[in-house]
Amino acid sequence: MSIGLMRDVSMTAFPWRSSSFNMATSDRAAKNRHGAMKQRSVAFDTQSSEDLGFDDIRKRLADHCKTESAIRRAQKLAPSTHRPTVLDALESTDELRRIRVEGHTFPTLVFEEIKGEIKLLEVSGSALTEAGFIRVLQCTRLVNDIVAALHQRERAFPRLCGMVGTVSENTEIVKEIEAVFDPKGGVRNQASQELAKIRISMQTARRQVNRLFDKAMRTCSKQGWLADTEEGYLNGRRVLAIASTHKRKLRGTALGTSKTGSVTFIEPVECHQVNHELEMLRDDERKEIVRILRALTQRIRKHTPLIKAQQRLLVKLDFLQAKVKLALDMDGVKPHIIKELRIELLKAHHPLLLLTHRSKGLPIQSQNLTLLPTQRMLVISGPNAGGKSITLKMVGLIQAMAQSGLLVPVHPDSALGLFKQILTDIGDNQSIENQLSTYSYRLKRMKGFLCDACRNTLLLLDEFGTGSDPELGGALAEVFFEELYEKKVFGVITTHYANIKTRATAMPEAVNGSMLFDGETLSPTYLLDLGQPGSSFTFEVAELNGIDKGIIHRAKDKLDPRKVKLDGLIAGLQKEKSRHARMVDRKLKAEHEAEEAKREYERRASRLNERQDAVQQVGQEQNSALLRGRKLQQFINRFKTGQANKELLEDIRKYLSVEATKKAEKAEAAARKKAAKDGRRQSARNRQNLDRIKVGSTVRLREGRQRGEVLDIKGKRATVAFGDFRTRVELADLVWIR
Repeated sequence: MSIGLMRDVSMTAFPWRSSSFNMATSDRAAKNRHGAMKQRSVAFDTQSSEDLGFDDIRKRLADHCKTESAIRRAQKLAPSTHRPTVLDALESTDELRRIRVEGHTFPTLVFEEIKGEIKLLEVSGSALTEAGFIRVLQCTRLVNDIVAALHQRERAFPRLCGMVGTVSENTEIVKEIEAVFDPKGGVRNQASQELAKIRISMQTARRQVNRLFDKAMRTCSKQGWLADTEEGYLNGRRVLAIASTHKRKLRGTALGTSKTGSVTFIEPVECHQVNHELEMLRDDERKEIVRILRALTQRIRKHTPLIKAQQRLLVKLDFLQAKVKLALDMDGVKPHIIKELRIELLKAHHPLLLLTHRSKGLPIQSQNLTLLPTQRMLVISGPNAGGKSITLKMVGLIQAMAQSGLLVPVHPDSALGLFKQILTDIGDNQSIENQLSTYSYRLKRMKGFLCDACRNTLLLLDEFGTGSDPELGGALAEVFFEELYEKKVFGVITTHYANIKTRATAMPEAVNGSMLFDGETLSPTYLLDLGQPGSSFTFEVAELNGIDKGIIHRAKDKLDPRKVKLDGLIAGLQKEKSRHARMVDRKLKAEHEAEEAKREYERRASRLNERQDAVQQVGQEQNSALLRGRKLQQFINRFKTGQANKELLEDIRKYLSVEATKKAEKAEAAARKKAAKDGRRQSARNRQNLDRIKVGSTVRLREGRQRGEVLDIKGKRATVAFGDFRTRVELADLVWIR
């Protein structure tokens, strides 16, 4: 199968782009419409799209779209290598996401497409329907609301304002249509003098019909001719429900009977002529409404270019809103799109696996993964069901989504370069049409890779080299690996072949990685560990699944002892790493518990000291009160009735002055002591707070409530992400949460 550029996709991620997948040229029509900027697309064939699950992403995106045009764009979504286009798509999506998440004022995008109405407007002499005018009115009102919502907000939402900037607010269309239609969507009586005259005549005729009908019904009721239901409606006319045995007694026109034939529905002769006149008036009304709609269409026709622009804007926003909904489903964010070729994924999740697990309430392990020009090929090994293929697909799917302008489930500090080709060979594919086995099919794919791959290629190969004799197939796979390496491609490869792992060790720009396995429980951890190959744990997993030990030993005897020893060493190393990781976890947990115990002891000691201080203070106050009482008694004893007591009064003034000074000094000392204690307590809290704050901690500002994540700490300042907004703040201004 040719690994050339996609031929069956006619639109890209960005509806205004070329549909061509040739990297050197752009669609001439699109170029004429949108200027000289080339919209370059990625070599991303249908097989790669299917392998990575990108087709599923397209479907989920289409499900979030409301209009047929947006659905088609979602179905034809494809990656781009044109950095300005990718940035525009990502940033506009992120701006609308922020509007929704942060609760900014923005109208709800509820509207119907008006492609049919636009076509009619372009045909001279045509007329829109009543429903068509209502759809045009709704779209125009919605666009006016959008323009108003984004007015003077270019700094906050530059991409959205740029998108809307080509469409101006228009009140003339609204006034013209509202002058003809009432709020319920009906044509107003005042739409024309003739229509008002016709409807007045219709009202008069209806009243006359009702008066004559009611008179006839009273007569029939007195005669006992009416059935239980008395009256009904047939062909828009009121009819009397007459018992069929009396039907010939009433002058009128029989318009029908009941299912049993026991009731005949008759229009009284008195009403017939007036009803006929009413029908003529209804026909006049229909003709006048058609004339009004044709005249209104003619007045609106001059606004056709604006209406078309409004429709294009609304479809773009519908598509953009679908991308936002998909991003919110998977906590998607905007990564850094960089000029150099590099993949740096931080806290990345497989998008589809995240959606599936979230719907089932299951946890999912995030991954950190880096591909650099100096470390561009990653060979992942390890046991089956350990997460190798998921990790490989995660890299490819996130890359394809980001280059398609979709927000992805990674940390905002993740960085992605733009690749011209994303090529895959994943899964058990056969070409029944061309009568190819899985191995032959994979060889055909490899032939294409060897021809087309270059330094701008991201290559994803799952179970590399399988499908043939292990020894012969492994040798051929090793040569393929060397050839691809020489082409400077970026790639992720999963394999069980020892020779591929060994070869990667010898290549300066390749690196081994393994999916960690718990050596004690023999269960996967789904964590990627870079730097060394992984064991397949073949015999361990077999033993865990109940295979007889004798059979396992016989199998080992059939292998080269050196291979068994090597695999055992790798497995032992992985077990040791798992054991070490558990020890580190236990150590960190113990340290945390010890720190908590220490803080609890300090809190209790502080409370005990406070109680002791309070008891001591009460005792001192009681002693002081006792001394004051004795002094007061002395003053009373010295008091002489009928004398000036000047000396006594002077002693009292001195005593009160000394007591006031003592009280002030005591209060000042207590305040100093409290301030010192509060300072020590605050200092201790600050130290505890600062000690807790690490990279990855959840924090908030002392004067705020919004939570953020610490991304970096340098000196006494930290970089904190509050959602997508990052800022540098003093550590002392942060409060640790967890």
